[in-house]
This record gives sequence, structure tokens and C-alpha cells, in this order.
Amino acid sequence: METETEPYVRLASLRELHQVVTQLSAARSMADTLQTIADGAVAALGFELASVNVVRPDGDLLVAAVAGNERAEAALAGRTGPREAWERRLAMGERWGELRFIPYTEGWVLDHDDVPQWHTTGPAPRYPDEWHPMDRLFAPLHASDGELLAVLEVDRPRNGRRPGPWGREALQLYATQAAIAISNARLRGNMQRALVRLEREQQALRASEESFRQAFEYAPSGMAIAEVGGDNPGRLIRVNDALCRLLGRPVAVLRRYSFADLVHPEDTGVLLRTSAEGGRAELRLARRDGSYVWVSVRNSVVADAADGPQVQLTHVEDIEERKRHELALAHRASHDALTGLPNSAELRARLGARVCEVPPERFAGRRAEGAAARAAEAFRGIGAAGGRPYDHRPYDHHEHVRSPEMPGGDGKGLAVLFCDLDGFKSINDRFGHGCGDAVLVEVARRLEQGVRDNDTVARLGGDEFVVLAEGLGPADASDLAVRLRSAIIPPIRVEGRLVRVGASFGIGWASCGMTTEEILESADQRMYVEKRSRSQGRRRAG
Repeated sequence: METETEPYVRLASLRELHQVVTQLSAARSMADTLQTIADGAVAALGFELASVNVVRPDGDLLVAAVAGNERAEAALAGRTGPREAWERRLAMGERWGELRFIPYTEGWVLDHDDVPQWHTTGPAPRYPDEWHPMDRLFAPLHASDGELLAVLEVDRPRNGRRPGPWGREALQLYATQAAIAISNARLRGNMQRALVRLEREQQALRASEESFRQAFEYAPSGMAIAEVGGDNPGRLIRVNDALCRLLGRPVAVLRRYSFADLVHPEDTGVLLRTSAEGGRAELRLARRDGSYVWVSVRNSVVADAADGPQVQLTHVEDIEERKRHELALAHRASHDALTGLPNSAELRARLGARVCEVPPERFAGRRAEGAAARAAEAFRGIGAAGGRPYDHRPYDHHEHVRSPEMPGGDGKGLAVLFCDLDGFKSINDRFGHGCGDAVLVEVARRLEQGVRDNDTVARLGGDEFVVLAEGLGPADASDLAVRLRSAIIPPIRVEGRLVRVGASFGIGWASCGMTTEEILESADQRMYVEKRSRSQGRRRAG
């Protein structure tokens, strides 16, 4: 290859070099590329030995390929040289363009460094350009951005001479193509790894989607996916069989609805809050037959980083049995076990909810304060020029309760009728408590039938009952007491016998400024007055 006076030989060498470069382009992996580089240096450039030292991720150089000598390959392949030692070699060599040549006269200092090498001793050169066994020639392979990719080391030219201008240029051209081949191989490797990683991610995504589909479709409780935003916000996009069974509606029908179409009117606010904030809530959903079922809903908004919220995943759990049990417990806690009427605690709660602690003489003043507060609300936080902000009390939304005889009212109020049965103790004594209980149940039924739907009939305990009736005047309350007494007096059939009880009523009036105990005590005292007066009348008549 060094016969520079023979153009034919150069042309043949170019053909070999072109063939080797073509083989570089056909290499399928990084390992194939590196071995092809080493083989091509031996086959086309006229060297008996070549090795490729590739830069590892940690910076050191690994002997990745060796060609031309099996013994050298066995001794060098897979060994690593430190980056510092390689940089020292490349820095001390003679610069042949991009090549680095270290003659035997200087290379002896490298004999004991940590770079893997294959050199033998020999006699001094017989002529100036004769290759010595300790000569070293390196071709650094750089990427387009200057990064060192590898170092191609060649040894033992076949003609025994150090490369001349033609040989150096050929080696440099080959090194440039080798660097391009390594860059391409690395790019292909990165692409292949990215494709493998993408395929694994896609497989994992498909597996995750399949797991979600099965978990969604076969979940024992209801599942739904609804739109967030778009043309039909809240519309159900996807529902599972459990939700269809729970609501008694097929998939095709449910997909025309949103939860807002199915929720009980009283629970609409709960649904809106839950949909906006996420989380859990308990509400009622409509079944196909028109009934409602109590459910627990838990919302999760699935967000897209680019486009914002997309869909809402809702888990729907049937809690009808638990809710029924809770309502039954609450009913038992607030109602009399025998008659089913509100008990003493519930009566006091309902009465306490209607009255406040403001005494009657301050009603007018509080109304005036409320009007002033509403006027000041428009100027809240705005003071007079240079002054402090306006100070006002919050508007009082409570509607004060007053007795009919109090001034400023409409002559009507909240009547409290205290009822005590007459003759009940003798029934208990003569016929037993079973008979007495049956009488109490019947009296409760007659009282409930004798009042309006929005009135309250409660049992305080024993044979004492209380009726709360809103919007009555004194005459109306007296008429109501008479009607209820007349409803109680008729005989009651119990266990084949007829028994009779009477009733005494005391009428009191609820008013703000009074406690519930004071209100009930007032009605109770009037009942005893009425009971004594009726008892004295009977004695005088006798």
C-alpha cells in the first residue's frame, strides 16, 4: 500500500477501503461495528494487527475488538485501560494530522502503564522509516461534537515501514468513517433500546388497561366514568353491570343520563359538592321503578397534564341496608318504642329549634338592628372619610316566636297542649300493663288523626302526651283541645273488653326568651288547673 509510485496499487487500495466502509454501514450492532473496524484496518490498510478501544460510560477505554492475531486477541480483548493513561498517550505522540504516533525511542516510558498492549522488542531500525516493534500508532475516533468515542490502534505494517503520506491519509479517512459508523451504531442501539422500552411500556399499559377493564367490568359494586367539561358535562360514558343491576337500568339507557338526572332532589347539593371537590358522599339515586336507593359515591378526577381534567371515575356502593339500619337506630333514639311517637328528647329538640333566648321586650330592637345590619352590609369594610370601617351585627334570620297575647303579633302562636289521661291507672291496675299499653297505642293513634300533618304529637312518658300546633290563636287551641278530648273519650276495645279513658288538656304558648322546660312546665300547670276544675265540678254535681 506504500508503493506511491504505483497508482494502480493505490486504486486497488481505495477499492478495498471502499469495500470495508461499505461493510461498516452494514453492521447490525455495536459489537459487529467495532469488530468490522478492526478487521477492515487489517484487510484494507495493510496492518497485521489492529484493536479498537471503545470509551465506556465511566470514561475508561475497553478493548472491544482485536483483529490479525489470535494470541493478541486472547491477551487484549475485554481488558480496560484508564482514561488518564490514554489521554497521556494521545498527548505525548507526534501529530500526524489527527493521528498520534509514538516512536520506540519514546514509547518505552509506556511499557508499564495500565493500558493493555501487545508489543515485542526488536533490533534498532536499519533505515529511517523502518517500523520498530515498539512503535505505536493511534487514530482517535471522535463524534461530530468532538466527543471521543474510541481509539483505533494499528501495528506491524506488512511492508515493514512507517506509513507515509498516502498511508496516513488513508488511515485518517478510515478513522473518520469508523467514527461515523460508531455514532450510527450507538444511535441505532439507543433507538433499539428506546423501542424495546416503548414496547415494554406499551405492553405494561395494555396490561394495566386490561386489568382496569376487568376490575371495572367485574367489580362487585357500581362503577361509572363520566365526562368532565365538553358538550355533555357529567354524562355517563361507561358503566359496569353492577351499577346497571343496582339501578335496574340497562347500559344503553344509563349512558343517556348523568348522575344529576338520577339523584334525589334533596341530595342535589351533595352531588354538586362531591363532583366539584371529589371525595366521598352519601346520597340517593333513582331506580327504574321510581324508588330510591341509598349509595356511597367516591369520585376521582382523572386529569391529563396537557388538557386538564378529562373524565371522572365514580365508585358507587350500595348502602341501603346500612342506611336503613342507621335510620332505624335514629328513629328509635328519637321516638317512643311503644307508640312510635316522637319521644321526650325529640319533642324538646323540635321545641328548642323554634325558640331562641331573646326576651320578648327586645324583639322590636332586634328587628331594627337587623334592618340596620342589612343597610350596612352594602358598605361593609368602607368607612367614612378618614374614619374606621362600619361595625354591624350579622343579620338575624330567626323568626321569633311569641304568644298570641303579646303586642306586635298577629294573635297567633305556637300552641303547646299538655295531655294527661284520666282513669288510666285504674285500667293498668285492673287489667294489667298489656291492656294499658294497648290503650296508649290507641290514644296515640287518635291524637295523630286529630291534628294537622305539620303538627307534632309526642309522648313524654307514662300517660302524658304533648301536641305542638303552629299558627293557632287561643280559640283555635281550645277547639283543638276539645276535639282531641272528644276523640279520646270513646271506648277502646282491648282483648275482647271495652275500656274508657278521659283526658285533661293544658294549653301553653311557646315564646322566645323561654326555655323548653319553662314552656312545658307552663302547659303542665294549666293542665293540672283544668284537671282540678273538672274534678271539683264533678264533685259539686254529685
